[in-house]
Amino acid sequence: MGGTKKIEETPHEKRLGWLKNGNPSGDFSKAARCGAKNRRGSPCQCPAMKNGRCRLHGGLSTGPKTAAGIKRIRQAVTKHGRYSARAKAEREHYRGLLRWCRETLEAI
Repeated sequence: MGGTKKIEETPHEKRLGWLKNGNPSGDFSKAARCGAKNRRGSPCQCPAMKNGRCRLHGGLSTGPKTAAGIKRIRQAVTKHGRYSARAKAEREHYRGLLRWCRETLEAI
């Protein structure tokens, strides 16, 4: 067996500047807390972001406000056109044609 090497430990350098969530760098325990009521009824102890809440209690998006934004979201969430108004109207039209054809054949 070889000799044991002692690994020299150096303390980590303190980060400079602000963290991405707006909290100061340094001690994690000194960051502002969310404080939202959790399921137990006690205040949340997660570190807060710039808006004062944590990533879990930050709140839902209010959604797009402009007509262009609403159109963009509608296109993004459409997987297929099966249930669109245009597809429903087209299916109803074909059903009507089939019904008319059946009635015509029965009359003959």
